[in-house]
Amino acid sequence: MYLIGLTGGIAAGKSTVAEHWRKLGAQEIDADALAREAVVSGSAGLAEVVAEFGSGVVTSEGELNRAALGAIVFADEAKRQRLEAIVHPIVRRKAEEQLAALETKFGPSVIVIYNVPLLVETNSDLPFDTVVTVEAPEEKQIARMMKHRGMSKDDAVARIRSQASPVQRAARADHILNSNQELALLLRDAENLYGEFEAAAAEKVAGNDSSKAGV
Repeated sequence: MYLIGLTGGIAAGKSTVAEHWRKLGAQEIDADALAREAVVSGSAGLAEVVAEFGSGVVTSEGELNRAALGAIVFADEAKRQRLEAIVHPIVRRKAEEQLAALETKFGPSVIVIYNVPLLVETNSDLPFDTVVTVEAPEEKQIARMMKHRGMSKDDAVARIRSQASPVQRAARADHILNSNQELALLLRDAENLYGEFEAAAAEKVAGNDSSKAGV
């Protein structure tokens, strides 16, 4: 398996890059989707969240009220850390399960994208072969969140501030993709980079085969 850690600021373009790489043949694990699974109705994760933050964070149907929870944790760093202490271990376990399943299904040559916004914040130590961050200027992130997610400027800024800085992500990454350009140019850069990953993945498989053969 060749594992790509894909990160970046909120609304910076990670999903766009991941979608393009999927079209080129990669498999994707979405940490945000796993985080949602971690707190579905009736789950142990949701029960822990309710125990920590109160019944006001669930709807009358027993679903997580994300807006109510977000209003609590994005206004208080300590509370956000308590939420992450509940959710992140569940996400990690689910990610490991999916990685194992993908390798079983597709074999050792599979290229997997782990799309994880909080790669730096969680200090993720999954066995990444490479880490890529997608970056955009903060004003672009804010504009995208206001336009596409209906967020206020203050809420958008709060979400950005809750994440690692571009400098921190760059320090962790092996590659930086700039999404402050035309979409076609971003996709071109992403495709060129993916070509490098395909070559590296093939080399990794060949090296593993040589080792098994005792060469």
